[in-house]
Amino acid sequence: MSRTIQDDDTRNRILHAAGDAFAELGFTNATVREICRRAGANLASVNYYFGDKERLYAAVIRYAHECQAEGDVPPQWDDQTSPEVKLREFVRATMLHMLAVKEVAWHDRIMLREMLQPTGACREFVEDFVRPHFEQLLSILDEMVPPDTPMHRRHQLGFSIIGQCVFYRFHESVARMLLGDEEMREHFSPEVLADHITSVALAFLGREPLFGESAKQDSNHRSLSTEH
Repeated sequence: MSRTIQDDDTRNRILHAAGDAFAELGFTNATVREICRRAGANLASVNYYFGDKERLYAAVIRYAHECQAEGDVPPQWDDQTSPEVKLREFVRATMLHMLAVKEVAWHDRIMLREMLQPTGACREFVEDFVRPHFEQLLSILDEMVPPDTPMHRRHQLGFSIIGQCVFYRFHESVARMLLGDEEMREHFSPEVLADHITSVALAFLGREPLFGESAKQDSNHRSLSTEH
């Protein structure tokens, strides 16, 4: 085994062990000693591969997001695409990303912990990943809101849309307890939820009747399912 492969293996083991420890214990309580114990690495490894505990944590946050975003294909539009279509496709891509099956449990746990108890790594994550996504949403909304709409109103509308997506990501188990498996399976898939969230936003903006087109499509879908 070459030195490069050995280095990559050790670095990856530390990264995963750190992610698991940080997600479980938090940044303060997850010690370098504990991380190295879980990784089966010596104490000097963290400094060798990452510099210090803070930079290791930042690397973990970045890695967790990159793993979650792997395979995501951002929507692409031409100049003729309507803002309504852009919004629907943006929300659909967001829901597919958020509700995708995650293979490593600590990815979600550490991202949620970082949102609730942000560290310095959160600012880097926001600037590198969250802000570009949010600004894309705002650019879509700018095509639909009146030109004199205050910026804070645009931000509130954007957060309302993202907030609905986040709810279904982190409260899926609670929703399932409330509604049951059958309703969740039939009416709460990523595609159905994306259509619902978009329809609510477009109705608020006066761009379409509430549940107008989506309700018609849902009804047609159920009719076709019944016929077959």
